[in-house]
Amino acid sequence: MILLYELQKRLANLRPTTTVVTTPTGTRYIERRQSFGNGEHHQEKEQLEARQYGFVVDTKPDTMPACILSDFLYLGSQDAVNLENVFKYKLTHILSIGIESPTIELPSNLTLKSKYLPCLDLPETDIINYIMPVSIQFIEDARQSGCGRVLVHCNAGVSRSASIVIGYLMKQRDMSFDDAYNLVKSWRPCIQPNVGFMQQLKKYNNREKVVSSKHV
Repeated sequence: MILLYELQKRLANLRPTTTVVTTPTGTRYIERRQSFGNGEHHQEKEQLEARQYGFVVDTKPDTMPACILSDFLYLGSQDAVNLENVFKYKLTHILSIGIESPTIELPSNLTLKSKYLPCLDLPETDIINYIMPVSIQFIEDARQSGCGRVLVHCNAGVSRSASIVIGYLMKQRDMSFDDAYNLVKSWRPCIQPNVGFMQQLKKYNNREKVVSSKHV
């Protein structure tokens, strides 16, 4: 009896515990637990606001890339980087934005050029002054090779890689932001560049217009 009394006394003196729980889909909530001296327990949950992780949470496979420019430029998620697609679309170049592409075991007679550029899917990430020009050069190198076919991907193929493809169309195909965005959206409806990338692309559009007008 003395032991039981001591245990109940200790339980009564325990402080409530609070834990922040993050689910695999990125949902976050606070879990509060409290034990009472009579053996009863109380638990409650409070959901927190969505948290940005610098990438889009990818919950299901997305293996099919979208063909943005016929037989040349493709856009997709990291799931699209696989041997089957390399053969199916005759890919020669892989541009990985923010996430390194999965390793592909290629036959000895096949080569695949790849480039990885670190990039977080956050509004404050600067994609214009380094990531964009390096990406455009890589894509252009593939085009100028004569038979290059490029897959541009990030984690989900929604924000980072979509922004790069839009920027490429604006720079190399002399398209306005609206036209480039609508073209990419028409072939891959799920694209959704974050608000910071959208603002940067619109400013990039205005900057390119100024540059073009100076050369007229």
